[in-house]
Amino acid sequence: MKITILSLFPEMFTGVFGESMIKRAKESGAVVIDIVDFRDFATNKHRHVDDYAFGGGAGMLLAVEPIDRALQSIEGYQTATKILLTPQGVPFVQAEAIRLSKVEHLILICGHYEGFDERIRSLVDLEISIGDYVLTGGEIGAMAIADSVIRLLPGVLGSPESAPHDSFYDGLLEYPQYTRPVEYKGMKVPDVLVSGNHAEIDKWRREQSLRRTMERRPDLLKKR
Repeated sequence: MKITILSLFPEMFTGVFGESMIKRAKESGAVVIDIVDFRDFATNKHRHVDDYAFGGGAGMLLAVEPIDRALQSIEGYQTATKILLTPQGVPFVQAEAIRLSKVEHLILICGHYEGFDERIRSLVDLEISIGDYVLTGGEIGAMAIADSVIRLLPGVLGSPESAPHDSFYDGLLEYPQYTRPVEYKGMKVPDVLVSGNHAEIDKWRREQSLRRTMERRPDLLKKR
């Protein structure tokens, strides 16, 4: 898989994409990540990529031309899945991460300033929001999407069978989990988990997953 990210601040990705699972995924060839500084595609001598909004208003808008020129510089951009990071996009959920993990080339466009020239929306296939809050720019959102997608690629997780048990994978929160010691300061691991009865363990986990979802995120149950 290839992920291309358009950003004004490429250095922000160095630490996140140079550690842990994403680093291993890059080294194994499971994913290729390119960061494109779309300021390089500005056509004015000061390399400005923003301008005032027609009709007035606070703040500056990202101009359409640098984004368009940057996209056209990317090999295969026409067939890539192009995503604009914006608070106005559809909420990013696990089902979308699963879908995006199956595409060959993903392009993420990070915004800044007050917003976008509306014509930029015509250049993309999808608009995504990672939550109902405002960030300084789209970089953190791009990192979150890339991380959630990359971990689903074949061979990336050390234990690939663990992914289907993650919270949200099947629309529910994950069940409680424990490790040694069996008892710590009076807190004991549930007997069923050390019983060796895998059918009962599976049943307990399913019940706990449903209970936790009902208590903490009943909205997820309504969606099911």
